Amino acid sequence: MPSVELYDSTLRDGTQQEGISLSVEEKLAITARLDALGVHYIEGGYAGANPKDDEYFRRVRDLGLSHSVVTAFGNTRKAGGRVETDPTIRALLDSGAEVITLVGKASEMQVRQVLETSLEENLAMIQESVEYVRSQDRRVIFDAEHFFDGYADNPEYSLQTVRAAVDGGAECVVLCDTNGGAMPDDIARALADTRDATGARLGIHTHNDADTAVAGTLAGVKAGAAHVQGTINGYGERCGNANLISVIANLKLKLGVDCVTDEQLSSLTEVSRFVAEAVNRRPFPFAPYVGASAFAHKGGLHADAMEKAAESYQHTDPAAVGNTSGVVVSELAGRSSVMRRIRELGLSAELTERDAREIVQYVKERENRGFAYEGAAASFELVVRRLLPDYRPPFELIDFMVLAENRRRTSVRDNGEGMPLYTEATIRVRVGGEVLHTAAEGNGPVNALDNALRKALLQYYPELEVVRLTDYKVRVVSESATTEAVVRVAIESADEVDTWQTVGSSPNILEASWLALADSMEWWLIRHRSR
Repeated sequence: MPSVELYDSTLRDGTQQEGISLSVEEKLAITARLDALGVHYIEGGYAGANPKDDEYFRRVRDLGLSHSVVTAFGNTRKAGGRVETDPTIRALLDSGAEVITLVGKASEMQVRQVLETSLEENLAMIQESVEYVRSQDRRVIFDAEHFFDGYADNPEYSLQTVRAAVDGGAECVVLCDTNGGAMPDDIARALADTRDATGARLGIHTHNDADTAVAGTLAGVKAGAAHVQGTINGYGERCGNANLISVIANLKLKLGVDCVTDEQLSSLTEVSRFVAEAVNRRPFPFAPYVGASAFAHKGGLHADAMEKAAESYQHTDPAAVGNTSGVVVSELAGRSSVMRRIRELGLSAELTERDAREIVQYVKERENRGFAYEGAAASFELVVRRLLPDYRPPFELIDFMVLAENRRRTSVRDNGEGMPLYTEATIRVRVGGEVLHTAAEGNGPVNALDNALRKALLQYYPELEVVRLTDYKVRVVSESATTEAVVRVAIESADEVDTWQTVGSSPNILEASWLALADSMEWWLIRHRSR
């Protein structure tokens, strides 16, 4: 299959998703990472739209990119205006970008009802804009907006917009499923017909409103598209864009398109997480190819088969995209599942199969009491390590007490607004041969417990200062028991390098919280001591 160009629009299209905003520094960092990945074009932003994008275009020239070409995105000239004096065209040229991506309407309905101009004027807007930008010694990619919807209504007019862009000098015309509702078969058919009718070099740009963006992109490539657009992790307006991570992996591994090198492909997982961190989104654990659970196996039957042949329940080698396979330990786990996790922890020489059977039984009993280890790998590792004959925990709980006092005023002048609830935790823990007794206030009982535990442990382990709690979740396990129900507490913690999850369960929410919190500290300390 012929080569395919990769065009990333995370810095423009991706930031249109609700809640995503990038600083100039973050945009530059993502640009450098996409360059290393081997992306051919990086859409830097909407030229002239805001000072931040203008600064980006100034500073990106100093990055010294080795592979990628930065493009500036903007509209064709306005209806009834002159291209030479159009402010958007001027901003695009002032960006200094070598390649300009112009977007124009490719749908009769959009021209008449949204642009409120004639079909002929729209064609002139496209061709004149492309011609003028080309005359300024810039390359042009034309995005045919709403192409597939327009093609379904009036195919001849949509083809005319493509011809106008080609006649103006566009090197590639990208057919856009702007509303995200086109089916893959329809995309393939329309793209093939457009290629045959116009002879244009075509690209594909899909949105994910029907959950078919990646499939539509691949269908477009099979039909002859030589250029694909998307965003990292599928970020974008409404339901997002085609996920470029999945597109790259599928092109390379499934369609045999060498769009990136093998080494670059192996960085996909890291790139996905890097960009997720930059946009302040937690990586989706079930994302294809790069998610933490993409190659995780929960059922005992699956895990047993994986021991015999890795390909029995995996469609590809996770290492190809920089990911790893693993066995999720749960009530469905069998001996082989546990033994595999033990080997992954490097403890197989210290634990026997009899130990593995004990661990399986222990896990099943604990999960029957509300624990869940499939999302709490750190707590499971502690289950295993505590069976080691020479294991010594870095600290042990003796007891704790939490006080919550309602200091609400009762004065008529209070208007029903009292003081915040006062919480204090006292705790006694043993470290080595010494018993430490500390107390601390907190913004709630769990925070007070956390503060009291840290106050004690920091005397012996000052390096714990870097550990922070990043997520806290409570779930009722036995709903029918109402307020007497068992609850499960899941805690996520992090330092400058790692993120890990722990779990606790009890009818008492404070005990469940303590178990998860203590596991988090204990796991970090034993890992830190082994570094």
